[in-house]
Amino acid sequence: MTYCDIAPGHPFHGPYHDAEYGFPLRDDDALFERLVLEINQAGLSWLTILKKRENFRAAYDRFDIDRVARYGARDRARLLRDAGIIRNRLKVDAAIENARLIRGIREGHGSFAAWLDARHPLGKTEWVKLFKKTFRFTGGEITGEFLISTGYLPGAHAKTCPVYAKVLRLNPPWAKAAPPDAPVPAGPPARQGRRRARIRDRDGAGL
Repeated sequence: MTYCDIAPGHPFHGPYHDAEYGFPLRDDDALFERLVLEINQAGLSWLTILKKRENFRAAYDRFDIDRVARYGARDRARLLRDAGIIRNRLKVDAAIENARLIRGIREGHGSFAAWLDARHPLGKTEWVKLFKKTFRFTGGEITGEFLISTGYLPGAHAKTCPVYAKVLRLNPPWAKAAPPDAPVPAGPPARQGRRRARIRDRDGAGL
């Protein structure tokens, strides 16, 4: 059973699966949001993150990179008091520091998306090495899910999933780089593993 089997029709997983997961992103703030959410999911269920998503957006100024990059001690303390998000010191610090790092990337490359494009295509192992060297709190699972969810690596949807064709029509980066006869993973392995393993919320309710 894959994410494509269990997500459709769910009030939180369904909209994310149908309209966001694996769809290419070009907006820097949207890319930053996805990175922060993936970091915050570490050790938790994706449902927990989706339920708190609007709280995250409010807490982090709609993930405006320049604003978050300017956060100081007062904002950090505010975030650590906010029960609507994940109050984890390492994750809060990573969000602020990564905003500053992305701001620096944009100064040199024009945009976060352009920086990603300039390094694409890479295999997952190379991407993970690059992200560990460049950002904070970006291990293999977090990096892999970020890149799958934003279209830089294949595998978000099974080829039999109706959303697969929608994503392919948008010409995501992984499709541009793949030869016409290159095999595509049959389903979303990262989500089958990390996501499916934690598909139940911490209170045991729902997916």
